[in-house]
Amino acid sequence: MEMKRCPWCLCNEKMIKYHDEEWGVPLHDDQKQFEFLMMEVMQCGLNWNMMIQKREIFRKCFDEFDYRKVALYTDEDIWRISDTEGMIRSERKIRAVVHNAECFLKIQEEFGTFSDYLWKFTKGKTILYMGHQRGELPAKNGLSDRVSADLKKRGFKYLGSVTVYSHLQACGMINDHAEDCFRYQEVMENCRIVRKRRDNEG
Repeated sequence: MEMKRCPWCLCNEKMIKYHDEEWGVPLHDDQKQFEFLMMEVMQCGLNWNMMIQKREIFRKCFDEFDYRKVALYTDEDIWRISDTEGMIRSERKIRAVVHNAECFLKIQEEFGTFSDYLWKFTKGKTILYMGHQRGELPAKNGLSDRVSADLKKRGFKYLGSVTVYSHLQACGMINDHAEDCFRYQEVMENCRIVRKRRDNEG
């Protein structure tokens, strides 16, 4: 019998692999957090499939998303990245990634790790909102509003509430796999879950 998956990932093999192996898995690795967040920055106004297709180009451009190196980039690096074949040629987004790397390091200084900072918003638990597993997904919610506001206060760019909500899904802070998706139960079994009503999404 064919395994059921969330419909959004079925467009190609790379998206299926991303869905099956990464999306929605609780993430506590800071370099991967930075990679996911900065892919969200590059995605603004575009689509996630394009980000997955260009992922290796991003890794080449941004030193495998080593935020310590990215934070030290100069104008010369901006031009190098802009000239890379297949790269999204938005100087504003590229500069935002470099700027966000600096902000990322400041959060690490304050909280020890970026992951510790982010997971404090859910007290270390993955949230399962009632109705989401049936596909009733918002573009943003109270939680993403709070996280986005705090990131903006700390200087981050291109991380509005809609973008942050996508990140919270990707890094497993919200389990938004469809209930009939084979990953839904796997995620449920391997993390600390708290259930919330949709009208209490903060």
